[in-house]
Amino acid sequence: MLEYDLRRKLAAEWLGTLFLLAVVVGSGIMGERLSGGNVAIALLANTIATGAILVVLILALGPVSGAHFNPAVTLAFLIRGGLSRGEAAAYVAAQILGGLAGVVLAHLMFEEPLLSAATTLRTGPSQWLAEFVATFGLVATIIACLRSRPEAVAYAVGLFITAGYWFTSSTCFANPAVTIARSFTDSFSGIRPADAPAFIAAQLLGAVAVTLVFRWLFSEAPRAAREPALSDDAVG
Repeated sequence: MLEYDLRRKLAAEWLGTLFLLAVVVGSGIMGERLSGGNVAIALLANTIATGAILVVLILALGPVSGAHFNPAVTLAFLIRGGLSRGEAAAYVAAQILGGLAGVVLAHLMFEEPLLSAATTLRTGPSQWLAEFVATFGLVATIIACLRSRPEAVAYAVGLFITAGYWFTSSTCFANPAVTIARSFTDSFSGIRPADAPAFIAAQLLGAVAVTLVFRWLFSEAPRAAREPALSDDAVG
């Protein structure tokens, strides 16, 4: 397997997050315009497009950078020792910048202002819990699949996010870079800038929690715990 240098990895993270946000925001605008005021139809359109593009982006760019596109995922890899602090910081910067560029691209395609502060209210304990759960589940999906079925990561992530849009009250942002970028679009997928910090805190807590839980879950039991001890009668 080819090993890419950091510049190419960062370019892949920037490009992948750009396309992710272009799809999230663009499909939200398109869904809202075509749904005739039916929010469920608009959300369904947004869901399908987002789940689909995640599969494509992970398959296309995963071999280059690991296809994080998400500071919460990068944090998990940092804790697990897969990245240095410097690499992780660079990944996060590329993801945030890529996300903002994706919003601008979506706005240009739909003749919206380049950036605009969102006005959609998304706050409260239930939504903060939803973001914790969404991020916990997303990172759990990645860690578990990388261990047992690495070839299935792209499909599993796309399916989890598709489900997450509908079973979480927050519609499953599960991504600090996405949250920041979506605070700059006053469209269907937006989140008020004032509401973003609590979402991000819940997401990071979820990423830390699942990483520690799965470190324990997948650790091997001590030999003494795995093998029955010999009794005195069995010796000799």
